[in-house]
Amino acid sequence: MRLAGKVAIVTGGGSGFGEGIVRKFVEEGASVVLMDRDEAAASRVAGEAGDKVRPIAGDVSTLESFVAAAELARSAFGGLDILVNNAGVAQPPLPLETMDEGLFDHIANVNMRSIYNGARAVVPHFKSNKAGAILNVASTGGVSPRPNLTWYNASKGWAIAATRAMAVELAPFGIRVNAINPVAGDTPLLSTFIGSGEENRARVVATIPIGRLSTPQDMGNAAAFLCSDEASMITGVDLNVDGGKCI
Repeated sequence: MRLAGKVAIVTGGGSGFGEGIVRKFVEEGASVVLMDRDEAAASRVAGEAGDKVRPIAGDVSTLESFVAAAELARSAFGGLDILVNNAGVAQPPLPLETMDEGLFDHIANVNMRSIYNGARAVVPHFKSNKAGAILNVASTGGVSPRPNLTWYNASKGWAIAATRAMAVELAPFGIRVNAINPVAGDTPLLSTFIGSGEENRARVVATIPIGRLSTPQDMGNAAAFLCSDEASMITGVDLNVDGGKCI
């Protein structure tokens, strides 16, 4: 198993891509602290995944939530090896100048500040261990933006730039930092981007050469590889998990 003996924190693990990552990590032998603002969703996934998952309610826009998750990882499982910054929010399509400050701040807090807070909470521990892996879930929107999703796209472009900058600084300490860029997926966030209805769904699928939306399982597979020792020579990468969308 790729992640046998590893301990991970996965944010936003109560649904969508995060749930897929949690389930794959457990399948690969990891123990997981599942942090989600939706306590019921976190408890559901943890209950289904078994005793290798501990749920914790948390808000990724606060440092305190990450500190609490790291403390739970150490007390429940004896350490911490991996941080997956998966929690994210979307925006409805709208002209860039019309987004109100409240929504902009929410996007920045969840998609950007979370990476900053996570690093502050776990990097000292990883440095002392001379090892660690951080995975940021960005988006194809950060690589190939679509109109009217500007501030969401920008937040994911920031996540990709942060991944590269963190990788350069932390490599001498044995810490790897990578990102994955999902294409539109079968998750609760999809309707925020495209609205409801099969016509909208078909229009998005038509832009993906492989001919389908991404799934939580796709993200779990990519995340498990990048966070495993098999990827020990890989850092600073943002991997498109996109069915060819960004070609």
